[in-house]
Amino acid sequence: MKRVYLILACLCLLAFAVMPAQAFTAKSLTVTLAPNGDAQINMQYDLNFLEKSAVFFRMADPATEVKKAFASNTGREVTVNSVTDSSADIVVPSYAGVTRNNGATTLTTPAISFLRAQEVLKRYWFAPLVSANFAPQVTTITFPDGYQETFINSLSMPAVSHTMSV
Repeated sequence: MKRVYLILACLCLLAFAVMPAQAFTAKSLTVTLAPNGDAQINMQYDLNFLEKSAVFFRMADPATEVKKAFASNTGREVTVNSVTDSSADIVVPSYAGVTRNNGATTLTTPAISFLRAQEVLKRYWFAPLVSANFAPQVTTITFPDGYQETFINSLSMPAVSHTMSV
């Protein structure tokens, strides 16, 4: 009987070792624009146990990765306001382009892509062991007048323009 339990334990251990672990999972991305084009950005995500441990022991820093992603997409300086093991709040000045014409203001956001993050992950030795999902389940861009654009499970979002009348 002990031999059966030992064999079952070994099979379970082997299954866990071979099965990819769900790693970083983007839950939501919320971009709230100010009239001058500045953006307050909140990203909600899930980390697995190992990633949470790495954050706790300061071996990994989700804020740095989120900051890099938005800095590379926008070419702007990004400020991290807060970060936890499940969310990051950042500010990006002049995130959206602002044009004014005949009393109307148009804000245009840059395209957002997490493809680079996915490609970077593939370079690591542990990549076959994890299954990261960088596509936010819901991405919402909110303009100052309350207009919203929403994307579902999109790894890349196009530039979005919206004209507000005064």
